[in-house]
Amino acid sequence: MDKPAGPTSHDVVAAARRALGERRVGHAGTLDPAATGLLVVLAGRATRLARFVALLPKQYRGTVRFGWETTTDDATGEPLETDDRWRERSEADLARALEQVAAEPLQVPPRVSAKMVGGERAYRRVRRGELPDLAPVEVRIYSLTATAVDRAAGEVAIDVRCGTGTFVRAIARDVGRALGSRAHLKDLRRVAVGPWRVEEAVPLAELAPGAAPPLRPLAEAVSHLPALEVGPLSAEAVVHGRRIEEPLRHDGPVAVYHAGALLAVVEWREGRYAPLVVLAP
Repeated sequence: MDKPAGPTSHDVVAAARRALGERRVGHAGTLDPAATGLLVVLAGRATRLARFVALLPKQYRGTVRFGWETTTDDATGEPLETDDRWRERSEADLARALEQVAAEPLQVPPRVSAKMVGGERAYRRVRRGELPDLAPVEVRIYSLTATAVDRAAGEVAIDVRCGTGTFVRAIARDVGRALGSRAHLKDLRRVAVGPWRVEEAVPLAELAPGAAPPLRPLAEAVSHLPALEVGPLSAEAVVHGRRIEEPLRHDGPVAVYHAGALLAVVEWREGRYAPLVVLAP
């Protein structure tokens, strides 16, 4: 789905439930309400594969606005401290700041986020007027580049490719700090998740009950995993949740097929493949 600004990711899921007439619908990778772009929606048996889709890298395009931070690290929050020292920095300084942020393996999540602090969501504490301290988490930023610089507006367009759990809002904030200034994320669009591009996505406005469901093949959700084609005996065993013995070993999750049909996702345990998810009806 191509999510517009405004609806939550759960709103998109609810619309998909109505359009598909399917109760089991979920998504892989939340987009903030203000963000737009690609939201991978899973329906029916595919909801069992959400954790494997979440492993895929994501690509974003956004705009960093220099001069002040906000309570949310994006344009929806209240302004915090201001700092105009970004005006003194060169594009070479900006390139070094981007490189520094991309190389940092730990990121402090935004205070207005679903991260847990003392057994409670951080955003709930913020709503009560608290300023919770969030612990840094490990993230992966594969690339972070500036694609356009507007010095008059104090804005830089960025392209980000990162792993799951990375907050682009926090990237914008940290770029400002790396420049010795302050910044927040003005806007954000997710343009890709793994092999899927937003250009292929269905706009939310076109998702209507009774319309032909824009579903993609189930196997696409695990096309990034190693594939294991098995014979009829192993196929029968794995669809009943039993372990199977195969000579070829792969580490991590493995997609199991029989006669070209996706049956399950398994992992190697103690000399055999054990089912993680069984998909065959």
